[in-house]
Amino acid sequence: MSASVRAKLQLPDGHQQLLLHSCCAPCSGEVMEALLESEIPFAIFFYNPNIHPVKEYLIRKDENIRFAEKHNIPFIDCDYDTDNWFARAKGMENEPERGIRCTMCFDMRFERTALYAYENGYSLISSSLGISRWKNMKQINDCGLRAAAHYPEISYWDYNWRKAGGASRMIEISKREEFYQQEYCGCVYSLRDTNRWRMSQGRDRIRLGEKFYSNAMDEED
Repeated sequence: MSASVRAKLQLPDGHQQLLLHSCCAPCSGEVMEALLESEIPFAIFFYNPNIHPVKEYLIRKDENIRFAEKHNIPFIDCDYDTDNWFARAKGMENEPERGIRCTMCFDMRFERTALYAYENGYSLISSSLGISRWKNMKQINDCGLRAAAHYPEISYWDYNWRKAGGASRMIEISKREEFYQQEYCGCVYSLRDTNRWRMSQGRDRIRLGEKFYSNAMDEED
């Protein structure tokens, strides 16, 4: 059964267009379709230097480009400055998921998003990150608000993309489009910790680039 019908969205405070930071196609698919149905002008901003290794990064980016091109959505491909990310993560290598390393990572990505918005005439930014049930929405929104606060002209839209069936439609779209199914958050430390957990459960290590959503799959818990 399909998730509930989307409500028509309006950008807050009279903003006319949106710069949407996207972490990946599965998370952004529902957000992109909701914006399209509401006839809201927007562009995708792909800046995710946290994703490692490069094979995984390219698969996730290419999936997002494929979906953006399908709907004629502008796609802004930003630098993959991994050296900067690792420098900022130094000393946080063993922090848990949703801890201070993740805060650093969100801060870094939102800071670049806000800077691009400031330099290119956007007054509103948001992100698809918060739609994932694996993420702490308050942590993400705090980072987005903090980044936007550097520029008086820029606002952050903290819309809850999970609500009103958004989280379920995210899975439906991923199956329909047969998106690549990511099995860890993105960074090498997440990959390390996920593989450690899988091995403790008698499961194989993650095999990059092999798992995709399909209509035949059941939603995983």
